[in-house]
Amino acid sequence: MATVQKPASSSESDPRCANIDEKKRKRMLSNRESARRSRMKKQKLLEDLVNEVSALQKNNTQICEKIKFTTQRFVKVEASNSVLRAQIIELTESLQSLNSILHMAEDGSGYDVDIPEIFVPLMKPWQLPCSTQPICSTFDG
Repeated sequence: MATVQKPASSSESDPRCANIDEKKRKRMLSNRESARRSRMKKQKLLEDLVNEVSALQKNNTQICEKIKFTTQRFVKVEASNSVLRAQIIELTESLQSLNSILHMAEDGSGYDVDIPEIFVPLMKPWQLPCSTQPICSTFDG
């Protein structure tokens, strides 16, 4: 095969063209460096976002666990409250029955029996027999 020689470029012989070529080469290098910095900046931003997503997912998991735990506690307390309410009703009915027996005994015997008034907290919850204290909540953050 025959080799074809290119004629000498005009930049090799003309100093103005050489200066333009040098500027072009510097601009290309500058553009490459700028593009490299831009890619690095994007990569850093991506890594930061991935880390933030990971931290938020971990935080979300912790919050979900706290919600689950709190819900379980709520269900247990609600069940206990239901049992206690049923017991209050049963005991109130027993007390009323006993008081009616005392009234009958008082009427039949002629003796005065001191029969206390029945307090039904479920009927009047705003008239609690004990002093009320504020409920404080704590946060274990």
